[in-house]
Amino acid sequence: MKYLTVLLVLAVAFWLWRSNRKADKVPPPKPSSAKAPGTPQPMLRCAACGLHLPQSDALTGRQGSYCSAAHLKQLEGG
Repeated sequence: MKYLTVLLVLAVAFWLWRSNRKADKVPPPKPSSAKAPGTPQPMLRCAACGLHLPQSDALTGRQGSYCSAAHLKQLEGG
């Protein structure tokens, strides 16, 4: 009887392992963004604090690029 129990536990473990492997083979959906992740972007330096950040995240003002609206307001007023 104990061999039957061990065999049953092994069979269930094998079945779970196989079902998880099948789920891993499903390809993930492709991102819909135009740029692929990992594509290099130009880095800009904040005119107020010197922080380097991607161009897409920077705020552009008359005197340069900024990392936040507070820094933009601090140096350019308004």
